[in-house]
Amino acid sequence: MEDESIIDIPEIYSEIKSKSNEVGFTMPSDVYIGTLLKVLISSKPNAHLLELGTGIGLSLSWMIDGMDDFSKLITVDNDPKLITIVKQYFGTNSQVEIICRDASDWIREYKGEKFDLVFADAWPGKYSEIDEILDLIKIGGFYVIDDMKTQPNWPKGHQFHVNTLVSYLKKRDDFNLTEMDWSTGVILAVKIK
Repeated sequence: MEDESIIDIPEIYSEIKSKSNEVGFTMPSDVYIGTLLKVLISSKPNAHLLELGTGIGLSLSWMIDGMDDFSKLITVDNDPKLITIVKQYFGTNSQVEIICRDASDWIREYKGEKFDLVFADAWPGKYSEIDEILDLIKIGGFYVIDDMKTQPNWPKGHQFHVNTLVSYLKKRDDFNLTEMDWSTGVILAVKIK
């Protein structure tokens, strides 16, 4: 797939991408994960969605683009500077709740409705609080993580965490999953019981 073949890019995406470059944000989500999230979310009408690791809002723009008028999305990040930027773009969207908080604390304290899709793009919900976050997914709901292929900016020893997580997910009998050697390396799992 070539970048030129990507269609239906969110209107706000290029503006957020420019802002990302302007402020020197070095961990933007890959455009391909955005397209995947949009498609998955489009399959879930009246969805309850969660993003862990808002960043500057690039993947959030794709997620919102996939939502119907009755869906709700919570996005959590602990960086107040980034959250300020994200609120400039999405703060008036009544379907989106933007939370500036440590995601580990948020996950442990959350008592609301379960989710139709969780995109875990931060340490919490991926490498910590994994059981807690997987318990918050509805049957038939998606768990999506990216950055599973070795990245040049990984700190020493990070591959161990990736291998441990993948091994753990494969052993769970309440999810079906597929590993995709695509984009930055994606795992897509569906809760089956």
